[in-house]
Amino acid sequence: MSLLRSASVIAAGLMLALAAQATPKIVKKVPPDFPAEASKKGISTGVVKAKLVIESDGKVSDVEILEAEPKRVFDRAVKAALMEWKFEPGEKATHEVKLVFKNED
Repeated sequence: MSLLRSASVIAAGLMLALAAQATPKIVKKVPPDFPAEASKKGISTGVVKAKLVIESDGKVSDVEILEAEPKRVFDRAVKAALMEWKFEPGEKATHEVKLVFKNED
């Protein structure tokens, strides 16, 4: 087998191994509350991207805010809600989510 062909076979094997690590399946999703403080400040929309650490039992053990617009307005609500999420048990993993807020009141 040529060196180039060997590299192709190895690369294909790595891609299959990476594809086998599926996205954790959510079994309980808790929506975050729209903060009253945001409404008082006239903020009606927002987006938060967060990273969850999921333990092997499916419970979320940590939430890190990666991006937020506007900053620090929805963080507490997002962390509180995401800590209540549950996933199917499996290997310890991290998972990123994007939450969009829209207050229609």
